[in-house]
Amino acid sequence: MSVTYELVKKCSKTGARAGRLHTPHGTFDTPIFMPVGTQATVKAMSPDELKDMGAGIILSNTYHLYLRPGHELVAEAGGLHKFMNWDRGILTDSGGFQVFSLGALRKITEEGVTFRSHIDGSKHFLSPEKATKVQMALGSDIIMAFDECVPFPAEHDYARKSTERTTRWAERCRQTHTRADQALFGIVQGGMYKDLRTMSANDLVSLDFPGYAVGGLSVGEPKTLMYEMLEHTVPLLPERKPRYLMGVGTPDCLVEGVMHGIDMFDCVFPTRVARNGTVMTNWGRLVVKNAEYARDFRPLDDKCSCYACRNFSRAYIRHLFKTDEIFGLRLTTIHNLHFLLNFMSKMRTAIIEERFLDFRQEFLAQYNR
Repeated sequence: MSVTYELVKKCSKTGARAGRLHTPHGTFDTPIFMPVGTQATVKAMSPDELKDMGAGIILSNTYHLYLRPGHELVAEAGGLHKFMNWDRGILTDSGGFQVFSLGALRKITEEGVTFRSHIDGSKHFLSPEKATKVQMALGSDIIMAFDECVPFPAEHDYARKSTERTTRWAERCRQTHTRADQALFGIVQGGMYKDLRTMSANDLVSLDFPGYAVGGLSVGEPKTLMYEMLEHTVPLLPERKPRYLMGVGTPDCLVEGVMHGIDMFDCVFPTRVARNGTVMTNWGRLVVKNAEYARDFRPLDDKCSCYACRNFSRAYIRHLFKTDEIFGLRLTTIHNLHFLLNFMSKMRTAIIEERFLDFRQEFLAQYNR
């Protein structure tokens, strides 16, 4: 297989595990957080900056790259790695979540989804076969099967039909995929229904994908319900293959996801809120634009070793935001990504040293203070 998972250590008291993910563009320690580079760039960041803070793999978006600049152009450039000058791992999602979030702009059939571009209103059709071929042209290390993300809330009958369709689409993706240097992951759906999660996991495991994602969570449901679905679903997945929780990126959800046995995470949250002046610290969120920080000459987080915290104060970064200077959002983005990547590394160490439960308890008590 082009992508394999190596289990290094499993927590004796929880499902948390430390491992290594081997890909054609490098080996990365897990659990990992993947910064999101939606349009072949992680907003406000250079590839070298991402490497310096320890990012081993990033996520790019099939839907957006299909619309602009087009997968044919990316293939002509030599693939996504060369196009964006990134020589480490890349995972592309299938575009399913973005298409289904278009609401009235899309129509779902058994064949696929007809939708109108959010950019210019032009009409497009995306099927499991096309989504797979687009990702093959992009050349990412890990690609995702085209799925339907069940909304929250959803009636059981709708969720069942949607989940069954996702399985049929996964089979079509598998039949279409031919690149030996690329891994196709299946996505478990089922909404907030345990019986459907069981059905979906069993069906996808029978297709023997090299990795599995848990999709359809963090879509508006209470966090307690998300954790309940994780607790039920993750044990149904193969222990010797990577497990990926899609669209989760706040520290409290990351630590709970790791506790339930998840290896991989992604989310736009850290970069999106950074552009609005919100940063993550060991003591919770801090909105640096607030007036209370106008004369606060401390770093964003005195326990953080990122470039922003080593060199600049809250007062200075607030000044940059109040004067609409681009450097301000660059600094908050650097901080948030560094914070999460370092947080994942700390969790891995805690798992290996058999103190993950203590780490989780101490962090949450401090973060939620």
